[in-house]
Formats: sequence, structure tokens, C-alpha cells
Amino acid sequence: MRSSLGTFIFLAIMLVLDSYVFLAIKIVSQHVQPKTKTIIYSIYWAISILAILCFLLFAFTQLDFLNKKVRTYLLATAIGLFMAKLVSVVFFVLDDLRRLIQWIGAKLFSANTEIEGMNEGGITRSVFLSWLGLAAGSGLFGTLLYGYSNKYKYTVKRVKLNFDNLPTAFKGLKIVHITDIHSGSFMNKKGVEKGVQKILDEKPDVIFFTGDLVNDLATEMNEYIDVFAKLKAPMGVYSTLGNHDYGDYVRWADRTDEHRAKEKATGKHLLTPLQQKNLDDLVNVHTTMGWRLLMDEHITLKKGDAEIAILGVQNISGKARFYTYGNLAKAYAGVEKYPFKILLSHDPSHWDAEVKPNYTDIDLMLSGHTHGMQFGLELPGFKWSPVQYVYKQWGGLYAEAKQKLYINTGFGFLGYPGRVGVLPEITVIELA
Repeated sequence: MRSSLGTFIFLAIMLVLDSYVFLAIKIVSQHVQPKTKTIIYSIYWAISILAILCFLLFAFTQLDFLNKKVRTYLLATAIGLFMAKLVSVVFFVLDDLRRLIQWIGAKLFSANTEIEGMNEGGITRSVFLSWLGLAAGSGLFGTLLYGYSNKYKYTVKRVKLNFDNLPTAFKGLKIVHITDIHSGSFMNKKGVEKGVQKILDEKPDVIFFTGDLVNDLATEMNEYIDVFAKLKAPMGVYSTLGNHDYGDYVRWADRTDEHRAKEKATGKHLLTPLQQKNLDDLVNVHTTMGWRLLMDEHITLKKGDAEIAILGVQNISGKARFYTYGNLAKAYAGVEKYPFKILLSHDPSHWDAEVKPNYTDIDLMLSGHTHGMQFGLELPGFKWSPVQYVYKQWGGLYAEAKQKLYINTGFGFLGYPGRVGVLPEITVIELA
């Protein structure tokens, strides 16, 4: 049972939103026939009550009687409704503020001031804003529903990166970069296989994966080990761990008061024995697939007499809400002599927090983590996602001085089983 005060607060907010939206529906339907009005009201409240019941079921049960796909879509649709209503309410609040200002103005300056005005179409501003709010909310909800169909529509992004210090032998090196597989979210193995085949079709020289293989548990990969084991490249497949790979979002049975006391005494976040076993199992999954997992260490790629260094760190974040497990200093030790260095680090906030200020000879950092929030807009010369208000660097290529950062917006998905505007990504990087 997962009851909490937060759950009831959230449900209270939902009821407030429902009531607010219902007032708008009453405004726009005031001239329709009574029977039609009753049908509209009934449909609205039936859907709203079902959404509330859905949240209650998720809060207080495991929903084991439903299969994974049904559970995922139920929760995502309920959250989508919540977000749609939240957007709609913005317009209703603006209308309420407008009318409040008019009322105050009438009381202060003129008893004859007209409280409600008409727009050029002949409807009141309240009706107009109610229609606008409902349209915005409905548009968002429809867009989110459409996004369900995009979660396996893998897009290949091609980037050519020029570096003056890249050894001549590595000019033209073809890298495929993927990240954030989140195998625990997959529900269509054939869809995933198509994405893997797209990677293989590129015939890369080397493949890099930058963390979050699973949502929480190593067992989430059981069905997909054979799929991702197909990923091969002449110079190897190299991987790192992301924040989800440590199982920090699971309520482990052995996270006891005694364990928490140890954490408090040491001032460090400590994995429980069960959590450590899960991590060890996940490390073995990388090995089984033939991937070389880099845990605060480096390897070199060789072409003839030329060498470049590949560094990989466990999760390191510049955001306080994510635990840091990695040690870049450890991974960096011994690579000073190499003319060109690539860092695999899951969280892009690591770039500003440590890489740029302290490791200016790391030429290229590859990251993931943000998913582009699985929602946004990408056009030639323009890109936007709500995640940009949290992460300064969130998707695509960034450069400062001679250093470059590329953020892949993810192969898989988490939470919301879809993508809007920001499609699952396979990045093909050519070094020049």
C-alpha cells in the first residue's frame, strides 16, 4: 500500500481543476438543449471520476490484475487529462482576473461601468476565453494521445564534428550514440528490434551507450538481452550507467532504519545489499550482451600507431536531487598523454559542474538523461522543450571553446508511453 499525504493533496487539486473546468463547460453550453447539456455534463464527470479512480488505484494497489500495457496507458491517459485541465485553467484564471479588475474598477470609479464586454463576434469575453481554454486543453490531450504512436519511430540524427587535434587516422570515424533505453517501459519487442536494426544498418565503427538501460531492475532486460546483444561494431560497444540503473526508485525491503542510520553516520547514500545485488546483476547483463561497461575507467581505441581515449563514468550529476556515484578523476588518471578524449557521462549537467572547469582537454562528452522530456518542438534552427527550463543543455550539440557536448534525447521512454515532437533518437557522429 502506497498511501501518502501527497496522494490526497494531488487528488484535492484534481477535484479543484475538475470543478473549474466544469464551470467553463457550463458557460459554453448555456444555450444548448437541456437533454444535450445533461449528456455533456454526464460524459465530463464520468471521465473525470474514472481518472480519479485510476489515480486511487495506482496509489493504493499494485494493479497486478491488469497487464503492464493496460496499467501504463491508464496512468498516462489520466495524467494527460490532468495536464490538459491544468492548461485550460490558465485561461479561466485569466478571465477571472480580468473580471476582478473590472469589478474593482467599477466599485472605485464608476457604478455604471460595464462589467462584461462583448468581442467583435458578439460573444462575451468569458465565453470566448472559456472556449479558448477548452480548445487548448483538448488540443494538448489530443496531442498526447497521438504521441502514443511515436514511441518506436526511431529517427537517425547525423552530426559531423571537426576537431583540430583529432589524429588523422581517426578522421571519418563513425560513431553511433544511443542512450536511455529504459527496457522496463517497452511493450513491443518487434518495435525495439526495428530500432536496433536501424543502428546496425549504419555500420558504425564503434557504438557508445550512455546509461539508463533499465527503469529500476536488472530483470527488466531479460526479454531484451537477445535484442541488444545484436549490437556489434568493429571497435566495440562501450557503455556507462545512468541514475535509473542503481535501483534508487525502488522501495527495497532492506532499506531499514538501521541502514538509514548508517547513511546518516557516513553522510553518504549507500546501496542496500538487495540494491547492490540488483546492480551487480545489471553489470552482468552488459557483459552478457558483449558491451564493455566503463565504471570510472578508460580504454583506448587504436588505428595504426594512433590512439584516442574513451572515458566512462558512473552517474555524476550537477543536480542535487540525483545521486552521484562516479569519479571522473579516477577515470581520467593516465589519459593525459592521449591527443583526443571522449567522455561518456549520463547526466549533461556534469559538463558545467565538473568537465568544463576542470578537464578542458576532454574534447567531446556524450550524454542523455533528459529525454527532451519526450515533448517539444524541433525545427531547422529552432528547438524547444519544457525540459530546457530545468537543464541548460538538454538535446543536440553544444560547444564552448574547443570542447563539445552532444546530448541524445533517448532511445526509449519513461512514464509517458509516447513522444511528441522529440522522437526516439539514434545519433550518428562522424569525426573530422
